[in-house]
Amino acid sequence: MRIYADRFPTAARQLVTDLLVVAWVYAAVRGAMWLHDLVQRLAVPGQKLEGAGGGLADNLADASGKIGRVPLVGDELTTPFERAAEAARAVADAGRDQQELVDQLALALAVAVLVFPLGLVLFGWLPLRLRWMRRAGEAAALRSAPAGRDLLALRALAGQPLGRLTRIAPDVAEAWRRGDSDTVDALAALELRELGLRTKR
Repeated sequence: MRIYADRFPTAARQLVTDLLVVAWVYAAVRGAMWLHDLVQRLAVPGQKLEGAGGGLADNLADASGKIGRVPLVGDELTTPFERAAEAARAVADAGRDQQELVDQLALALAVAVLVFPLGLVLFGWLPLRLRWMRRAGEAAALRSAPAGRDLLALRALAGQPLGRLTRIAPDVAEAWRRGDSDTVDALAALELRELGLRTKR
């Protein structure tokens, strides 16, 4: 049986494609994580603001408590400290809000970066891969069937490029009609190799 190697073997091509898809997904995820971490750095001022405002509010509240124990004028003197403590708490809240906003922005940007590459994989590569798996499974079942060799040869006649068919025999259709064993074997092998499968010995 003649072997035709006019193109990169299908099984190897599928393997290379699968590896490229895995690398593509990995790079997309790593890129999204990098962008998420980069945007998260914008939360640092908010963290400092929250820490400073919270610390100042606690100190002012503590000072207000101590001043409040001063006889006669203690209650009147605590009012400015209490207002200052409230203002400091507002600063801490603003810092907390800024961190939450940055968290939401980082997550949204990371998801947005992932949508396109993962969409290509899910809606572009995956359907083609599943279709190839279905065709390869059908061909493998035909290969094991009693009349599978003839059916595979017929599929090759119907679907393979004319250039490959004429390399098997100048009048390949006529040879197939006569039931020429070498031609039928070559056609079946051609169809199997196109799907990345081996002929059974």
